[in-house]
Amino acid sequence: MAESKGALIAKTVQKHAGRAKEKLLQNLGKVDRTLDDIFEEHLQNFNRQHQQSTRLQKEFNNYIRCIRAAQTASKSLMEAITEVYESGWSGHDLLYVQAQNMEVLWQDFSHKLGDQVLIPLNTYTNQFPEVRKKIEKRGRKLVDYDSQRHSFQNLQANAAKRRDDVKVTKGREQLEEAKRTYEILNSELHDELPALYDSRVLFYVNNLQTLFSAEQVFHFESSKVFAELEAVTDKLANDCQRGSYTKKANNVSPPPLPALPAAPAHNGNAAHTNTVQRPTTVVEKMNNNEETNKHTNVEQNLIEKNEKRNSENAEEVYDIPVAHCNGATLAGLPPGVLYRVRATYRYTREDSDELSFEVGDIIRVVEYDDPDEQEEGWLMGIKETTNEKGMFPANFTRPI
Repeated sequence: MAESKGALIAKTVQKHAGRAKEKLLQNLGKVDRTLDDIFEEHLQNFNRQHQQSTRLQKEFNNYIRCIRAAQTASKSLMEAITEVYESGWSGHDLLYVQAQNMEVLWQDFSHKLGDQVLIPLNTYTNQFPEVRKKIEKRGRKLVDYDSQRHSFQNLQANAAKRRDDVKVTKGREQLEEAKRTYEILNSELHDELPALYDSRVLFYVNNLQTLFSAEQVFHFESSKVFAELEAVTDKLANDCQRGSYTKKANNVSPPPLPALPAAPAHNGNAAHTNTVQRPTTVVEKMNNNEETNKHTNVEQNLIEKNEKRNSENAEEVYDIPVAHCNGATLAGLPPGVLYRVRATYRYTREDSDELSFEVGDIIRVVEYDDPDEQEEGWLMGIKETTNEKGMFPANFTRPI
C-alpha cells in the first residue's frame, strides 16, 4: 500500500514536471501548441460572464444588507413616532395602524429580495466554479496531449534509426489515449460554454424583473402609507390651529411687588383713612376720593358672590371678574367696550390669540366673540395704540 501510494505520488510529480517542461518549451517557441480559436472565444465569453455575475452577486448581497438595516431603522423610527404621538391627538389609532402596515411592507419586501432574487442569483453564480475546474482540467489534458505528441514525434525519429517498433507502438497508444481524454473534455466544453453563455439573457430577464417588480410594489404601497400619515398630521395641525390642544394657565402671576412703605403717624382723635396706595393686584385700588373701608367691603362682597355662583354651577362659562372693573369709568365708552384698563406690567404673548403690551398701554376690555373660549383670569381686549385684539391676563392691568 505504501509502495503504491509512493508510486502514485512519484507519477503525479513526474506528470507535473512534464507539463511544466512542455509549457516552457511552448513559451520559448521550441515546440508548437494545439490551437482552438473557437474555444478561446468561448473562454473569453465565460470569463466575462463569470466576472459580471460575481460582481452582481456581491453588490446585491450588500444591497440586501442595507435593506435589512433600513427595515430595522424604519421599525425603530415608527415606534418612536407612535410613542410621541399622544393618545388624545386626532388620528392616533390610524397612525399606529399605518406604522404596522409599514412594518409589514418592509418584511414582505425583504423576503422577496432574499428568496426570489438573491437565492436564484447565488444558484446561477455557483455554477461557474465547477465549469472553471473543467476548463482547467481541459487545459492540463491539452498540455499532456501536446507533450505526448512531441514525444511520439521524437520517438519516431529515433526509432527509424534503431528500428524499435515496440516503443513506437507504445508511444502511439499513449498519444491516442491523451488525445482521446483531451477531445472528450474539449467537446463537452464546446457544448457547455456557449449554452451557459446564452442562458444569461433569460436568467437576467427573470431575475431583474422580479427585483424591479418587488421595488415597484414596495415603493407604491409605502407611498400610500406615508400619504395617510401625512393626512393624519395635517388633521392634527388644523386642530392645533383651532386651539383644540391649547391649555392656558388659570392664573398668570405678575412679577413680585415692591414692599409697602410704612404708614405715616397721625395725632388727634379724628377719624382718618389710610392714604397709602395698595399694590397693583387682580383686585385694583379703589377710588382714593372714596372711603377705603367701604370699597373694601363692597369688593369682598362681589368676590364672595362671584365665587358662590361659580361653585353652584361648575359648567357655567367664566364671567369677567366684577371686582376687576370696580372703580373703572364706564361713561363715554365706545359701543361694545365694557371698560378700559392700563397695563401695570409688561406682558409678552405666548400664543397667537393673546395680546402683548408694555407698561402704561391702554386696553379696551370687550366681550369674547365665542363665550365658550372664556378662561378664568383672562380678559379679551383691544390695545388702543395698535387696535390689536387678543386675550390677556387680568392681573397685569388695572381699570381706569
